[in-house]
Amino acid sequence: MRQRREHFLPYQAAWLNDRSRLKIWEKSRRIGATYVQAYEDVRDAAINKGALDVWFSSADESAAKEYIRYCAQWARLLDAGARDLGEVVIDSEADIKALVIELSTGKRIHGLSSNPTAFRSKGGKLVLDEFAFHKDPEAMWKAAEPITTWGAPVRILSTYNGKGNRYYRMVDEARKGNGWSLHTTTLATAVEQGLADRITGKKLSPDEREGWLAAKRAAIGDEEAWQQEYMCQPVDEATAWLPWPLITACEHAEAGRPEQYAGGDCFVGMDIGRRGDLTVIWVAERVGDILWTREVVQMRRAAFAEQDAALARVMASYRVIRACIDQTGIGEKPVEDAQRAHGKSKIEGVLFTAAVKQELATIGKQMVEERRVRIPSAREIRESHHAVRRLMTAAGNPRFDADRTEAGHADAFWAHMLCIHAATGTPAVDFSAWRRADTDAQTRAVGQATGGIDARSGFGIVRSALHMIGF
Repeated sequence: MRQRREHFLPYQAAWLNDRSRLKIWEKSRRIGATYVQAYEDVRDAAINKGALDVWFSSADESAAKEYIRYCAQWARLLDAGARDLGEVVIDSEADIKALVIELSTGKRIHGLSSNPTAFRSKGGKLVLDEFAFHKDPEAMWKAAEPITTWGAPVRILSTYNGKGNRYYRMVDEARKGNGWSLHTTTLATAVEQGLADRITGKKLSPDEREGWLAAKRAAIGDEEAWQQEYMCQPVDEATAWLPWPLITACEHAEAGRPEQYAGGDCFVGMDIGRRGDLTVIWVAERVGDILWTREVVQMRRAAFAEQDAALARVMASYRVIRACIDQTGIGEKPVEDAQRAHGKSKIEGVLFTAAVKQELATIGKQMVEERRVRIPSAREIRESHHAVRRLMTAAGNPRFDADRTEAGHADAFWAHMLCIHAATGTPAVDFSAWRRADTDAQTRAVGQATGGIDARSGFGIVRSALHMIGF
């Protein structure tokens, strides 16, 4: 089949020439990525040997229509014997339809919506366009990936839509060499390689290209939008409590490895889950002024007896000075059982009130900012730490929360914060009433809450903590 290379700019040709089975493209908007992808798909469906059905999905129906128009155009130019089947019902029960063209090989190209159900029980080449903008990229990938079980190609193309989503993580993993072939094309790169020339219909000088790019940037008028949508620089969510750079700066290859335990004092945090959320036990050893993660135990839908046994193993394997356990809701009994088994002097139950979560998150963030913790370089742990958001309630009070997903509810983050608290804090107390209490009452309360610490010095400790977290 004769290649139509004159239609493509260098970055488009580089994508087309890359025959890797797994390709991912981080790209600027409107640089002709879908255009060249349509050519590749027609080529793959039209070849006589090894022809493939193609399943294409974009973020909205209009994009799917544009893609099918490109495919029809390429089929005509390549004399591929295309037949437009129009809108075809793919799943009558779920009312899922696709725009379909059939080539002379009998293979079909399907343009679908972003409904994950559409990909169930399908096979062939998979193309996910503007993947970061699908309504639910996680569910889409979970439904679509099995299409490739028999070794068919996968193509993922998208502009960024923030950080933390499936697309962002896949690009990040591709950079680490996990088998995906990564292509990156900013608008500046595309213009340098002739995009503005093609748009204006004339050969531009380097200065004219720079002027065209500057005018485009000025027209957008939003630096974040420019960086994210045109320069392949994802914008982190402003509400993320721990930005990615803070998290990754604390990662270490030797963290999370029990065999690295040096026999020092250890501290434990345990977040309790039973059905949807994970149960996570976080163990850290104090080495100098650094809390080195030695082990992270994660359990899903584990019976309480299994959770008790896991905690007992941890308590026996390390020299645990203190363990802080989520006592909220279903945590009441596990905390009582742990105190009975290991002693109240070592086990503290922590009730997750809004004020206590703020205390835990604030002190934990300070430790992360000062790089006084070392955590495993593991995707699920990284994502759990980044998932927590600092939001403001209608009354103007801060609230720390995370979306509940299949991966949990930031359970590893809270287990880690409890571990840090075990190593650094006095017993976690809900301090929300302190602003209304008189000094004498505060002094007496501290003496009770700290289990014998001198009342005046105890109040000083708590007053300092309150000042640090904004009370």
